[in-house]
Amino acid sequence: SITKERTEVVLQGTSSLDPHDPAAVWEEFDFKCKPGDLKRRPCFISPYHYRLDWLMWFAAFQTYEQNEWIIHLAGKLLAQEEETLSLMATNPFAGRAPP
Repeated sequence: SITKERTEVVLQGTSSLDPHDPAAVWEEFDFKCKPGDLKRRPCFISPYHYRLDWLMWFAAFQTYEQNEWIIHLAGKLLAQEEETLSLMATNPFAGRAPP
């Protein structure tokens, strides 16, 4: 069955020195096929899915303690690891200091 509501996990970073500052600008890492921007055309790859995007869907139904791999993914994004960034549609920090 398919749920009527869809919870999404969103990964964001900031260049602000103080991430708790209300003026800090948070920028989202976009995935290749995970739903996100409502103005973007949906990704359609049948019968396959991008594995990371698929895992993110299921992670939204649970806590991060049940999906420890999300913590590792966030660490790799913070470190700007090229292999990990290649799995993303966009890197909002490309050409800039890491978040």
